[in-house]
Amino acid sequence: MSEFFPDAIFGSVAADSWFGFDRIIFVRIVLTIVVLGLLWLGARNAKLVPGRGQSVLEMGLDFIRVQIAEQVMGKERAKPYVPLLATIFITVLAMNIGGVIPGLNIAGSARLGVPLVLAVWLLLVYLSAGVRKQGFVGYVKSQLFPPGVPKVMYLLLTPIELLQVLIIRPATLVIRLVANMMAGHIMMVLAIGATHFLILEGAGLLKLAGIATFAGGLFITGFEIFVAALQAYIFALLSAIYLNFALEEEH
Repeated sequence: MSEFFPDAIFGSVAADSWFGFDRIIFVRIVLTIVVLGLLWLGARNAKLVPGRGQSVLEMGLDFIRVQIAEQVMGKERAKPYVPLLATIFITVLAMNIGGVIPGLNIAGSARLGVPLVLAVWLLLVYLSAGVRKQGFVGYVKSQLFPPGVPKVMYLLLTPIELLQVLIIRPATLVIRLVANMMAGHIMMVLAIGATHFLILEGAGLLKLAGIATFAGGLFITGFEIFVAALQAYIFALLSAIYLNFALEEEH
């Protein structure tokens, strides 16, 4: 678990410190620079007939627009929120992929910071979107007072709905992403550590077992790439669903 709470490169990571710069923050900065650089390269000379880089970028954005935003929210309703969902998807994917990049070896999303910032950003957006669409009173009514139930049940349902809107929706995004990235990293470390021990320290047939753990490490690495993309998709998809809930007058 110390992999997720490394020593500070400078500053301090102690709870009473106001600033600390550690390896995970460094990984996040590196990944951010790489993503911004790739996006700049893909879009700097945008043409009507796209080149290879622009084509890849456009395919990715079309996937987010069509398969996530419009699939959940509908074409017209989704249009203002495509940039938000694209930013969320690309950021989560890039941070997740850090776990399988040699030299980085840990996901930038394996700790709360990045997922929490994205979840709070989404929370503020869907609250403001709901209020703009329905007005403050209309939004509160649609979200906290489900229609078709006896009024006395609001004593039970309204606090639950309030908790869901303000806490549960953002928390599900954060916890799911962090838990998956932590679990994947731990599995990779166990496989690599076992391979190192069995091959270098084991005797006789134990060295052969190291081949099996090495193969397992390769499989886990491939699986981590799949999970990285899947979690980015799920995060963006749930974001679109929560935005859609905020814009619906009844749910």
